[in-house]
Amino acid sequence: MYRTTEIAKQANVHPNTVRIYEDWGYISPAPREDNGYRIFSDIHLFQLLVARTAFRCEIVQGHIRAKARAIVEASGKENFSLAFELAEQYLTHLEQEYGRALEAIELVEKWLSGTESWSEDQTYTRKEAAKILDISSEVVRNWERNHLMTVPRLDNGHRVYTEKEINRMKIIRTLRAAHYSISAILRLLNQTEKSKELNVKSVLNTPGEYEEIITLTDRLIHSLEEAIQNAQEVIQLLITYEK
Repeated sequence: MYRTTEIAKQANVHPNTVRIYEDWGYISPAPREDNGYRIFSDIHLFQLLVARTAFRCEIVQGHIRAKARAIVEASGKENFSLAFELAEQYLTHLEQEYGRALEAIELVEKWLSGTESWSEDQTYTRKEAAKILDISSEVVRNWERNHLMTVPRLDNGHRVYTEKEINRMKIIRTLRAAHYSISAILRLLNQTEKSKELNVKSVLNTPGEYEEIITLTDRLIHSLEEAIQNAQEVIQLLITYEK
């Protein structure tokens, strides 16, 4: 049995974090003594370890934080089998995002080196293009409205997306996922059209007047690697607990 300060020390968190996590349902409700003091058990300690590991990497990309929270909430309800299932799904999602980020970087490098090539044989509708990128059609429409991309049209006026547009959207998707502003991405795309001899990071991090850029792209790959490692540790914690 542990008092609040004792379990906080064991989990390497602040005592206030223990209280907040109980209020938020990240750990089970703790019984109280007659004097009102909370009494925690090894289950609470385990739940704290799951939460601390899942939240260790403060990543803001996409819905990653929400997926980590779902794992912790399942653990807080002592539904550890669900927490394990969600953790495996979380890891798969992180690995997919990691692959997408690496692909986007490779596409930018090819773009700047002039070695990018694409096929125009296969065409897609906006809905099909959005599905490939796992985003909504409205997001694609918003990028077009903000001049991040120009999509060719057929004689009947319908837009058609080729591999060129798909690749461009993969780059935009990754930069938006890293919380770069539309204006920062537009600046990068405009400057790459003018010159291939430039530093991508330098362009993104040299804002014009009144522009504000959240400089996370250079940390995106590293953050995803950390998140993947944390997800693997959460899975291992849950496996060990079930044993």
